[in-house]
Amino acid sequence: MRAAVYYNNKDIRVEEIPKPKIGPKEILVKIVASGICGSDVMEWYRIKKAPRILGHEIAGEIVDVGQNIAQYKKGDRVFVSHHVPCNECRYCQAGYHTVCDTLKSTNFDPGGFAQFVRVPEINVRFGTFILPDEVSFDEGTFVEPLGCVIRGQRFAGIKEGDTVLVIGSGISGLLHIQLARIKGAHKIIATDIVQYRLDAAKRFGADVAINAKDDVPQILKKANNDRLADVVIVCTAALEAFDQAFQSLDRGGTLLLFAPTAPDVRVPLPLFDVYFKGVKIVFSYAAVTQDIEEAIALLKHKKINVGDMITNRFDLKEIQKGFDLVAKADASIKVIIHPWGQA
Repeated sequence: MRAAVYYNNKDIRVEEIPKPKIGPKEILVKIVASGICGSDVMEWYRIKKAPRILGHEIAGEIVDVGQNIAQYKKGDRVFVSHHVPCNECRYCQAGYHTVCDTLKSTNFDPGGFAQFVRVPEINVRFGTFILPDEVSFDEGTFVEPLGCVIRGQRFAGIKEGDTVLVIGSGISGLLHIQLARIKGAHKIIATDIVQYRLDAAKRFGADVAINAKDDVPQILKKANNDRLADVVIVCTAALEAFDQAFQSLDRGGTLLLFAPTAPDVRVPLPLFDVYFKGVKIVFSYAAVTQDIEEAIALLKHKKINVGDMITNRFDLKEIQKGFDLVAKADASIKVIIHPWGQA
C-alpha cells in the first residue's frame, strides 16, 4: 500500500509499505479522508521520531475484522481515535484521561496518511466510533479536533452570558468560536495576525475580529462595555499571546491554554495579577470517549459548520502541498488528504 512518510516539514515522501495484518481482536480500516493537524507541522516535536507516518484525524471504512470482533463489521463507516486511555487508572477515574500513561502509548498502525491502518484491540474497545450517514468522510476528519475543543471548553466552564476571547483563528480557534456560540456566549472576540483568518473568524461567528498586533485588551473593552473577557482561549504557541491573554482576562476569569509549546519554552507568570484578580488557569489536551461522542452528535445534527472550513483537498501524492499550506498558516483553514484519490 502507499503511505506518506514524514522526514521533516519539507520532506514528505510517498512510499510503498506492507499492508498491515490484523489479529483476532483487531480491525483493518481503509482511510478515505485524513486531515492535516497543526501538530503535524510542529517540526520540533515530529522530527524527533522521524521518519514516521503521521495522520490522526481520520475517517474511513472497515474492510476486515478479526475473528473475535462482534461489535463491528465490514463496511462500517468509522472514526478511529489514535490515542486512548485505560479508563481504570487514578487519572482516568478522576476525569483526567488525557494524562493517562496508556493514552500516551497507544496508536493505530501506521498513521492516517496511509491507505490502510490496523486498529489494535484497545483502540477497537475505546477508540472506534460509527460515523453516521449524515456525516461525510471529510466531515469525519473534524471529530478529533472538535472533540479536543469540546473537552477544553468543558474544563474552562464556558457558560451562557460569558464574553469569550479566542486568541488565534486557525482551525481550533474557529471551532472554539462556533462551540462558544452554541454554549450561549454573550460576546465572542477573536484575534489573529492574518487577515484571511480574521475574516474567517467573522464568518464563523465572532462578533469582533482584532489584529493581534493591535492593543487587544483596549479594543476588547471598547467592544464589551468596558469589560475584559470572562474566558480567554489561547490557540497559538506565539509567546506574545500569553502576555496578551493575561492582560485581556477579567477578574474571576478563566484562561484556557489550548496550544502546546516546545518543552524548553518558559513564560513569565504575572503572579500579582493572577492572585488579586482571582483568575483560573486550565490546560486541555486530546479528547476521549465523552468528547468524541459529543463531537459526532454535533456534526450529525449540523450544529457546527465544518464543511465550509475545508479549503483544500489533495491526493496522497500531493501531500507535500498540504503540509506547506498548513505550516505557512496563511490562506488556508482545513487541509484534507485522500489516500485513494479524490472522489
